[in-house]
Amino acid sequence: MNAALSVVNIHKQFQTSGGVIHAVNGVSFDLKNGQTLALVGESGCGKSTVASAILRLTELNTGDVNFDGQSVKAMSLSALQKYRQNVSIVFQNPYSSLNPRMRLKSIVAEPLVVCYGIKGRALTDRVVKHLEEVGLGPEHLDRFPHQFSGGQRQRIAIARALALEPEVLILDEPTAALDVSVQAQVLNLLKDLKHRLGLAYLFISHNLATVEYIADEVMVMYLGRIVEQGSVESIFKFPKHPYTRGLLDSVPSIDPDKRSQLRVLKGELPDPLKLPTGCAFYSRCDQSVDKCRSHHPDLLPTDSEGTVACFNPITRN
Repeated sequence: MNAALSVVNIHKQFQTSGGVIHAVNGVSFDLKNGQTLALVGESGCGKSTVASAILRLTELNTGDVNFDGQSVKAMSLSALQKYRQNVSIVFQNPYSSLNPRMRLKSIVAEPLVVCYGIKGRALTDRVVKHLEEVGLGPEHLDRFPHQFSGGQRQRIAIARALALEPEVLILDEPTAALDVSVQAQVLNLLKDLKHRLGLAYLFISHNLATVEYIADEVMVMYLGRIVEQGSVESIFKFPKHPYTRGLLDSVPSIDPDKRSQLRVLKGELPDPLKLPTGCAFYSRCDQSVDKCRSHHPDLLPTDSEGTVACFNPITRN
């Protein structure tokens, strides 16, 4: 399967009054055509910075993103505009990502007008087409965002992202601000659109239940680095990294047999301005060894066609 998008050893640092924050530190991956690749981790681990870097909404310090063999970092403004027609994004909060002063027709039409100059009846027809793809209709065209529910607003955001018929959709916590029942509706919509339109998704989330439902492959991120990657089956059944296991053990379950197994990750995230010399998860890990304190583990292949960055990975019982 060919890669729709390649992220190559990207680094992003932010200068603050207190020092330098290494938000993304050597992240690499391929997003394949038709694949849903999930990027998971605690808040503040760098997931959204990766999304911004892919779209060049933030400039990288080093590394690059490649699309169709082209360097995104080297693209001119005109080439970048065409690139963003092929790689679109749906943001986390539909309450703030939609302009409250614009009617629905104008919100979805804006990218079509800016990029293609479509006008008149042809523009209305395209807008209605994309609204119908997400379960809305022409009767909604003249409404403002405040006249829609949260789930409907996220459908509008998805319709806007689909307006330019992209190949890749970045979904940055697309269900985090929604009720559980509405989350299910949006996830089912995304699965249907993926298969119907042949899309590739980078699905960013901290909700492992939604990830298990929608993803093909999972990357686990901790303080700017990928610590484990593998198929959704291998990650959820046999996690290799203690951090991955900790995330999975922290997920509540309605199964009464599993309620007593709920565990919370111990400790706090290290200060991002004073990262430890060795493994950043060392102080929270129950499987650490002496080497973890002074050396950082590389991301290496496992026996299950995945990768893990750990000196003492979890083995199957």
